[in-house]
Amino acid sequence: MTDQGLRLTMTVVAAAGLAIAGYLTWTHYAGNQPVCLASGGCERVQTSSYADVAGIPVALIGVAGYAAILGTLAIRGEGGIVLSTLAALVGFGFSAYLTYVELFTIDAICQWCVASAIAMTVLAAAAVWRLMRASV
Repeated sequence: MTDQGLRLTMTVVAAAGLAIAGYLTWTHYAGNQPVCLASGGCERVQTSSYADVAGIPVALIGVAGYAAILGTLAIRGEGGIVLSTLAALVGFGFSAYLTYVELFTIDAICQWCVASAIAMTVLAAAAVWRLMRASV
């Protein structure tokens, strides 16, 4: 896959992640529960003590993360590639931590969170692939 193809893939996936995080941020501030297929999991995760970091909703942190990745994709050259890889890897690490908390601390799964984790995993993989291609 070319750099242009990887950037396009990352743009689409980051936009999807931004939409997911945006929806969860909206439900947080609107005081609504996210619509989920399985009952209870999303509500338990969204109302847990882990749903905020220093008073900031995790979903809003996700909005900022996906927006940062989209922003770095607009930067041309090696600097943009390095920044997008760094942002995607930080997002992946945070997402992995949150998934661990869902599974082993909260003991509940939020479908929206899983979708976001998948998006961040794809972004991290594509970003690393893009960085490795640029290094060759």
